[in-house]
Amino acid sequence: MTQITEAPEGKPISASRTTLSHIMTASDTNLLGTVHGGVIMKLVDDAAGAVAGRHSGGPAVTASMDEMAFLAPVRVGDLVHVRAQVNWTGRSSMEIGVRVLAERWNESTPATQVGSAYLVFTAVDSDGKPRQVPAVIPETEQDERRYQEAQIRRTHRLARRQAIKELRERRIAEGLDED
Repeated sequence: MTQITEAPEGKPISASRTTLSHIMTASDTNLLGTVHGGVIMKLVDDAAGAVAGRHSGGPAVTASMDEMAFLAPVRVGDLVHVRAQVNWTGRSSMEIGVRVLAERWNESTPATQVGSAYLVFTAVDSDGKPRQVPAVIPETEQDERRYQEAQIRRTHRLARRQAIKELRERRIAEGLDED
């Protein structure tokens, strides 16, 4: 017998929006003396994961990271703020938008944007199987724009995946590649 589950009630974007802040230290640096991109990527993934878990009401795993852009270097002593929110939801997946800001720890100047990324998370049950997530409800015109842009990114991700699959299948059929 197939069990029919009702879709969870939608949630507004503000219900799971999150900001994580972290001060950068010498242990975060790369060979150039600036903060290692991988450190920033981990903070991005942490913030996005918190948002995905809050929105979905349980565990969610990173499925992909799109368009990680580093706009300016981060230095030791910078206070980094990672702001994340759900931009779009599907049946079990969510796109999380993340903005990375930095400011000097000892100055009162405004934080500047130093990075951004889009991540896709999949909500999972206790067996690691995808589970349904609540729809996201945009609350502002900016939220609505982000929702629409996320739909475009999803369409492009799916089309890219399909085009690569078809290319690989064609090359195998032509004997150019192995299975």
